[in-house]
Amino acid sequence: MTAPVAPLRSSSRFAADPGLLPWCALAVLTALCLLLKAELPWLVNFPKEWTLPLAAYVNAATDAVVAIIQPAFRALSAMLDAPMRGARLALAWLPWPAAMLAVAVLALKSSGERLAIFAVLTLAYILLAGYWPQSMNTLALVLLAVPISIVLGFALGVLGYARPRLRPVLLGALDLMQTVPAFAYLIPLLLLFGFGPVVGLIASAIYATPPMVRNTMLGLERVPAAISEAGLMSGCTRRQQFWQVEVPTALPQLLVGFNQTTMAALSMVIVAAIIGGFEDIGWEVLSSMRKAEFGQSILSGLVIALLAILIDRLTIGFARGPETGPTRGMRWMTPRRLVLSLAIALALALAIRFAAPDATLLPETGLRMEMGAVNQWLLGTVRDYAWFFDGVRNAVLYCLLLPLRVGISGSATPAIWGFALSPAAVTTYSALILAAAGLALRGFGWHAALAVLAAGLILYTGFLGLPWPIFILAIALLAGQVAGYRLGLFALAGFTLILVNGLWPQLVQSLYLCTLAVLLCLLVGGALGTWAAHSDRVSRILKPICDALQTMPQFVFLIPALMFFKVGEFTALIAIMLYAIVPPIRYVEHGLRHVRADVVEAVEQMGATPMQTLLQAKLPLALPVVMLGLNQTIMAALSMLAIAALVGTRDLGQAVYVALGKADAGMGLIAGLSIAFLAILADRLIQAAVARSTRA
Repeated sequence: MTAPVAPLRSSSRFAADPGLLPWCALAVLTALCLLLKAELPWLVNFPKEWTLPLAAYVNAATDAVVAIIQPAFRALSAMLDAPMRGARLALAWLPWPAAMLAVAVLALKSSGERLAIFAVLTLAYILLAGYWPQSMNTLALVLLAVPISIVLGFALGVLGYARPRLRPVLLGALDLMQTVPAFAYLIPLLLLFGFGPVVGLIASAIYATPPMVRNTMLGLERVPAAISEAGLMSGCTRRQQFWQVEVPTALPQLLVGFNQTTMAALSMVIVAAIIGGFEDIGWEVLSSMRKAEFGQSILSGLVIALLAILIDRLTIGFARGPETGPTRGMRWMTPRRLVLSLAIALALALAIRFAAPDATLLPETGLRMEMGAVNQWLLGTVRDYAWFFDGVRNAVLYCLLLPLRVGISGSATPAIWGFALSPAAVTTYSALILAAAGLALRGFGWHAALAVLAAGLILYTGFLGLPWPIFILAIALLAGQVAGYRLGLFALAGFTLILVNGLWPQLVQSLYLCTLAVLLCLLVGGALGTWAAHSDRVSRILKPICDALQTMPQFVFLIPALMFFKVGEFTALIAIMLYAIVPPIRYVEHGLRHVRADVVEAVEQMGATPMQTLLQAKLPLALPVVMLGLNQTIMAALSMLAIAALVGTRDLGQAVYVALGKADAGMGLIAGLSIAFLAILADRLIQAAVARSTRA
């Protein structure tokens, strides 16, 4: 009897992997391009003669279309102007004691005594700070924008739920609406509707619509089949089943959409002030920042932050209810007593206006009128401690920002540094990279080895020194292997659009700034999230801080960064980090806290130290949740690019902002779509990676 023949095994774990073959072909093409880039400079520097005047074509088409449809939109603007004025006059007529009573009653019904006290203190601060009229004007904009967004979002959500074939198109449109910077679509709105508060109203309504659409579809999809079948068995028509069975069942999720829509509309108040030009709190923040009146900017920014937190707590309280049961105040505030209390507030308002029809009842001088000395003190503090702030900025600039810019944008040249790498140094560097790739290959497989080789190449050439065909093909190949050929084609088309429009340098600057911000947010936020996951006290301290950072409008983050560090990339980095650091904190803490307890106990019983338990058990199991936090961090950093452009960046956000100043609809649209493309590509890549790791 012959012995069984052992099956033949490949001498390498990676030789039979078909995914390796395209990368080998790309490596050969990369070597060829690097050898020929001296003779063919267009491989590195895309010729200006090859750029396409797409922006000019878009402007020509926009001018032709606007000339035809502008009268209709101006008529719509005039129609919306009347309710806008009416809402502003109504809120201006409402005396502050009645408004404070009504809001306190609603807060008591929503979440109990604590929120009622917070509401009273917030409104008292707005009153004493001297921003009551401006805050009422802001609320008028929000109160008009939110119903428009709710109705439009609910209708689109029902359409997406009822017509599954339309859902991919609808979701793609929502992705664009949420990722294109607001500055980009302010330009066509400005051309169509003109300058004024109505343009800010419409921009806020458009920006705030997507959350309602998504929550409507989600809520209707989550209606249990048993409830729908019970409605049918009761003899309901389709309309009755929808309005009397499905919508009431989905109401909690719809109220969450209402909360997010309201917050989105409020976050647009400063952006709307750029083209709105009326006396609201957003205009106060913007004008005080322009005048470097940091005292007033802090006061007005705090008004927006407090209003955002108050509205968030009010709406989310009605949406979700108390987590630990109703409080005493909530039990006391029955629906009948709520209506009675609101009627008392209205009666109080009528009584005050009949008794003193022309009295404003506002303090003669608010805190904002007394901030001259504070401004001088702040400027003096910044001046006296300029050595410290400049030292921090220069340390980060020269030790972190500049080296990363050298690696990403390739700005290090012999003319700047005074020396060039010798052939021996290049050979040594190449040998080190190959050795590191070999170690990665043996320990982690060819994916890790390929990542080491790519990082070594980019650090040597920089993105601007890397042949652009290689960069585009590499990203498209990565997207295709991770998420399918459709995303690969999407990546190929998006980067090609950026390239042929002459926005490649701005793209590199955007990648440089966002990459650094995301890495620092993951490092700092991940550490804080890990700490909070292992300490209830730290978690309680971080929760209100994260809530405040998450509810503040984006512009507010520029105030402290601009005050201490002036304009520049470091200021933009600080503002982006303040806005994007919340997701890693929350997701890391959530992921670590929800790791299965039996797995952790088993690892600890095997003798693992706390650090080993964290690194080898908890973090790997929490990786899908952490990756979702990474996704949200990238999206937040990209969304801040256009805002950070106000403090001196030179990236795609600056291109959008400059286009807004010139009313250049073509360039604004292309630059805005470029940012949206980066956000959508990162989102789809990370979602696909999370799905693959979850299946594995």
